[in-house]
Amino acid sequence: MTTFRYNARDEKGRAVAGVIEAPNQQDAATALRKRNILATDLRAETITVKGPRRVRHSCKKGELELFTRQMATMIGAGVPLLESLEVLEEQAESPGFKRVVHDMIEDIRSGTDLSASMSRYSRVFSTIYVSMIRAGEASGQLTEILTRLAEYLEASQKLKRDIKAAMTYPVISLCLVFAITAFLLIGIVPKFKEIFDGLGVPLPGITQGLMSFSMLLRDNVIVSGGVIVAAVIAFIAWKRTPHGTRVLDRLSLTAPVFGSLFRKVALSRFARTFSTLIRSGVPIVAALEIVGETSGNTVIQEAVTRAADSVKNGDTLAMPLTKEKVFPPMVTRMISIGERTGALETLLEKVSEFYDQQVEAEVKGLTAMIEPILIVVMGVVVGGIVLAVFLPIFKLQEALGGG
Repeated sequence: MTTFRYNARDEKGRAVAGVIEAPNQQDAATALRKRNILATDLRAETITVKGPRRVRHSCKKGELELFTRQMATMIGAGVPLLESLEVLEEQAESPGFKRVVHDMIEDIRSGTDLSASMSRYSRVFSTIYVSMIRAGEASGQLTEILTRLAEYLEASQKLKRDIKAAMTYPVISLCLVFAITAFLLIGIVPKFKEIFDGLGVPLPGITQGLMSFSMLLRDNVIVSGGVIVAAVIAFIAWKRTPHGTRVLDRLSLTAPVFGSLFRKVALSRFARTFSTLIRSGVPIVAALEIVGETSGNTVIQEAVTRAADSVKNGDTLAMPLTKEKVFPPMVTRMISIGERTGALETLLEKVSEFYDQQVEAEVKGLTAMIEPILIVVMGVVVGGIVLAVFLPIFKLQEALGGG
């Protein structure tokens, strides 16, 4: 591919300039015409591509979605790209993202494509984001691509909010159960042991076990805390290893209660990302590679990678996916029909919408189911401790009453 620098006129007669990659000058001129740009000067040029900036710029939650939606609206209304970015720079809330947009403006003024500039900020613009912008530049459909990106990001954020809503209540409840149990074992139970020792009351086995465990915790609070911290650190370190990640990702898809939810979330993300990329003009093999990288689950990533290799060898997409247990028959059949009818992106979008509805329904069901389960767990734990503590007192009362 050769890089060409051009001076041209857009469909409204305004002067524009930039660079474009093409096999030859004729193809470059044709690509510009597809963008409704008429080149007045088109010359081959060697450009040194800048590498990723070693900076930690980022954006606030929701800022990228708003940026994408506003840029799509302004470009769709005929506002030039540079002017749109200048307006968005002024509106940026976080200093880091404002700096990113400012640097992008400078890059584009120096002749760099928008996608090339965005690729230098991997903490802000993901692989799928950059790939879709690149496809939009190549096809001259940047406005449509930005609109799809905004819809994709908004749908992804909604899915994340649903998952967060499903996980927040049980996590907080379990933390409360743990805190109450620790308080009882360390702060309350030892005081009863002193009382029982003074009275010389014979203790039932359950009470003796509880007292021994309580005194062990109280006398070794620092050691116990250190063991818990060390266990958490070791788990996090193991989780970051390839083996640990693969094991946990596999468990997340098959675990009881939450496994079904996580699997539906993963399938929804796969279908939505794949559909968005194909609809944006990204080649199917490249789209599969991006889907695998952004799936967030190594089991799905490995399955998609194997499917991409099969497609490269001339197989249909549905054939290798049928062999993967992670993809249910409904998904593979829809993909097969989409391939035969040429409506793959449409059917993938339907699959995504179906699983989004499934996730929303399952989140409501889990919320309703988890609440009574946690109440029972809390009752059993706290009630068991109370029973073990008061059982000797009841027996003492019986002995005194009998005497």
